[in-house]
Amino acid sequence: MNTSPHQKPVSASKWRALAPLHHRDYRLLLGAVGLSLFGTGMWTIVMVFQVLSIDNSPTALSMVAACLSGGLFAFALVGGVTADRFSKRTIIITVQATNLAAVAMVTLLAFSGGIQLWHMALASAMLGAGSAFFYPAYSAFLPIILPTEELLAANGLEGALRPTMQQGIGPASGGMIVGAFLPMHGALIVAAVYAIALSLVVFIRPDPRRPKEIDRAAAPQSIFADLREGISFTAKTRWLLWTLIFACLMTLIIMGPIEVLIPFIARDNFGNGEQVFGFVLTAFGMGGAVGSLVVSSLRMPRRYLSVMVLGWGAGTIPLAFLGITTSFWVMAAALFIVGFSSGAGMVIWGTLLQQRVPVNMIGRVASLDFFISIALMPLSIALVGPIAMVVPAAVIFAVAGTTPVLIAVLAVLAGTMRRDEMKHPLDATTENQDPIESISQEYK
Repeated sequence: MNTSPHQKPVSASKWRALAPLHHRDYRLLLGAVGLSLFGTGMWTIVMVFQVLSIDNSPTALSMVAACLSGGLFAFALVGGVTADRFSKRTIIITVQATNLAAVAMVTLLAFSGGIQLWHMALASAMLGAGSAFFYPAYSAFLPIILPTEELLAANGLEGALRPTMQQGIGPASGGMIVGAFLPMHGALIVAAVYAIALSLVVFIRPDPRRPKEIDRAAAPQSIFADLREGISFTAKTRWLLWTLIFACLMTLIIMGPIEVLIPFIARDNFGNGEQVFGFVLTAFGMGGAVGSLVVSSLRMPRRYLSVMVLGWGAGTIPLAFLGITTSFWVMAAALFIVGFSSGAGMVIWGTLLQQRVPVNMIGRVASLDFFISIALMPLSIALVGPIAMVVPAAVIFAVAGTTPVLIAVLAVLAGTMRRDEMKHPLDATTENQDPIESISQEYK
């Protein structure tokens, strides 16, 4: 029998994707996440035009953007160790407060007329560092405030919110506000949004279940020892290691063509290339949102590892059409499918981290996943330009569309995923178990 205080029948919601919303603390957390994503989407527009109002040069904008990435990379691994050592709730509150402080600083300085470029660089670094701490803490916090059977739905809701708010509504709102007023007015609204998000997470209750087991500081050892422990666990867990290898290689293969070549294709084939590029990226984001919601409305697939990895690989096949088509609708449909497979797989992946990784290591594994997945993205973007000078775009997109399928098959075989997923089922047989108890039984 399940004795978890979070127990709720699966049938409590007619649509499984909405089941987590029955929990007060999750509603507060999801509201804060949605507002934060909206604010981050607005900030991407506000940051650009605030920097240009200070120094109208590409170099200045590149420097500030690099500070955002630098803060993220610098603390990506430390964020995971911190999430495993300390209270996840406290980390989330601290990140929200830091985000508010960074944007409030920019707002006050902009209205006073004393804003300088280094202020924007500092704010960007703070926001990047905050993201590095937030994601591992958030991933490790969900199994604490939700029952196991609702983790898939919760990851689906977050997966649908991210492209909708951060890539869609947020930037669109930021563009309208900055266009109608000034960048500092946009910064003021972002600060207000972050303030509301902070007020929501403050009201999340500390977990009443065995707090010494869940939120206590880790055993006294160095941060590097904790990090080595997380890396060792990842390297020894074959399905986890090969999933990360696959994700890293897929990022290297597809992100450069998507980010660099699609704008040129849109410009060369359409008179309104800029608008077309924006619309096809919107299709990509919509695909991710729909894929997340579809998967979160269903039960965990019995062959969850194979479905996730092979789905990711097969989902890139439509990229092969981008190099040979001149149809907007074909481009939009192709990127919608790529986004759908990406979003669907990410929902399963996030749930696996929360169910198949020991509870005291979720933060570190989540941060390693985050770090490894994006580590080769800059290299992919840097390489595809020179390659495109000597290799036709049609060939590049053909490789980007087909190679991930082969790597996915290799990952499934090398990671012995089919045997592993049958040995550790996560469908109906694992429902109605306390998340901490189920993990303890598996790894005891």
